[in-house]
Amino acid sequence: MHPSERIDELIAGITDWRGKTFASLRKTILAADPEIVEEWKWMGSPVWYRDGIIAVANAHKGKVKLTFAYGASLPDPDKLFNAGLEGNARRAIDFFEGDKINERALKKLIRAAIAFNQGKAKQKAAAGTRTKVQPNKEA
Repeated sequence: MHPSERIDELIAGITDWRGKTFASLRKTILAADPEIVEEWKWMGSPVWYRDGIIAVANAHKGKVKLTFAYGASLPDPDKLFNAGLEGNARRAIDFFEGDKINERALKKLIRAAIAFNQGKAKQKAAAGTRTKVQPNKEA
């Protein structure tokens, strides 16, 4: 089964407010960039990629959690991150019943995550293409 189909099934199986919130988050994530790819990882977690992991989402009792893999490295001028703030890399947004999704700010955060991933990819590529400097041999 394709990851997108698994995510469809997951959302359909969450019949309370969390399913609607999950579906809205997914729609916003995918609308942020047409090249985002959906994956299914870690025994049942939707993961969104573009040049690396952007975020993973899970429905928990009482909340929907959207965790950004490199959230600690991302600008958050709209103060979306409200969970996982003590970690070295990840940051999360916990959505509770009645919370509204700030789509504009979330798309901006997703685009920042993509830019971060692309910057890491460029650094990795540059490091791989460096040539060794040969010692100067004088005869």
